[in-house]
Order: sequence, then structure tokens, then C-alpha cells
Amino acid sequence: MTTFMRSQFFLFWASLILFFNQTQSAEIPKWVDLFNGKDLTGWVDVNTSPETWYVKDGLLICKGKPIGVMRSEKQYENFLLHVEWRHMEPGGNSGIFAWSDALPFGNRLPKGLEIQMLELDWVKLHTRKGKVPPIAYVHGELFGAGGLKAKPDNPRGSRSKSLENRCKGKGEWNTYDVVCVDGVVKLSVNGKFVNGISQVQWKKGYLCLESEGAEIHFRNLKIMELPPGITSEEQTAPLVK
Repeated sequence: MTTFMRSQFFLFWASLILFFNQTQSAEIPKWVDLFNGKDLTGWVDVNTSPETWYVKDGLLICKGKPIGVMRSEKQYENFLLHVEWRHMEPGGNSGIFAWSDALPFGNRLPKGLEIQMLELDWVKLHTRKGKVPPIAYVHGELFGAGGLKAKPDNPRGSRSKSLENRCKGKGEWNTYDVVCVDGVVKLSVNGKFVNGISQVQWKKGYLCLESEGAEIHFRNLKIMELPPGITSEEQTAPLVK
């Protein structure tokens, strides 16, 4: 082996060892429970009541009244979110707000990117003068609530509708997997990505769980935080003081 070959061989192994050490020392994103199955640790009631949210048999239960939200203790920027939910009443209404300010206004709900959770009978129960609302309402719509600006992937007005109807009805568990990165949100409903929205005005904020009139159950609520991006003060929801 020539001197040049020996030096190249040494450099190769030195680089490999350096890469291995860097990989070992890097912090790998991990799933963290947002709900511990025992109590409401990590959550702050904003404008509901002590009776609205409670834990039973490892489930997070929302009675649905009064209308309002509870928020995460901290803000989140880039993350993956996993949640399983089921409505217990026909036409039940709820959702999760991402990148929210957690500040309720006129309708008791905050500004933020809403990930809608509706029971399938909602459209039937909201028929007006024989006109049934679009079925897209109940299959995981995404939209900016409270005036939050966003660009829908699959427009239905200012909302983004799912390209397939995949939600299940009363008493059945639904699974949402949500990717929230750099002002872009992608939603998987029961194992398939079917909706998205982009250019969201805020890219960092609180998570809020919504109480809106009907009992809903949650389980396996988990988050994986990802590395931060270039997010300005204007792109961040105000901190709650």
C-alpha cells in the first residue's frame, strides 16, 4: 500500500468515525404523550369549566359544554401529531387548533389552524330548507379560524376539503396523523393522507382541544417535535400572559 493509499484509507475511516459519533450524539426526535391517560397535566383550561374535561378509563373525555377550549402549556412550531377520537352523539362537533393564540373571541373559540372533527350526521342535522351541507364538512376539513390566513390545497371556499370521505361515525374511533411544518399542514384520516393547507399565517403557537356542544373522547394523543425553522415574530402566535 502506497503512502497516498494509506492516507486515503486513514481519512476514510476518520470520516466514518466522525460521522458515527455525530450521529450518536444528535438528538433524535421522539414521540411524547400530550395526554398521560391519568389527568390533565400539560393542559390549561381557557374558557370552559372544571366539569368539561375529565379522565375515565384512560380516555380524555370532553362533555362539550360550555363551548370553548383548553390549550397546551407551551407553544409548538414544527411537529407531527397523532390523535385518536370518537364522537358519542349524532352530529357532534369538535376539533384541534394548531398554531393558535388560545385567545377566545365572539364565538368563544380562538384564532388558529383548525383541524375539524365532526360526526357524520352533522350534515343531515344541519339541513336548511331542504339543502344538505357538503359532505366534505365531516371528513377532516382544514381552515384558518378566527381570521387566520391560509391557502387551501383542495378549496371549498377558504377551507380545504379532504379528497376522500374516510371518517367513521358515532362511537367509532378515528385516527388523525397531522404534519405541521413551516406553515404547511398535511392531514391523514384513518391511514391515508387526504388533505392539506399551506401558507398559514402563523407557524408557531398553542395546541387547543375544542369543546363545542357534544361529548367527544380522545386517546393516544402524541406529539413529535421537529427542528425549528425560520419563524419571525409576526409568524408566531402571541404568548399567553
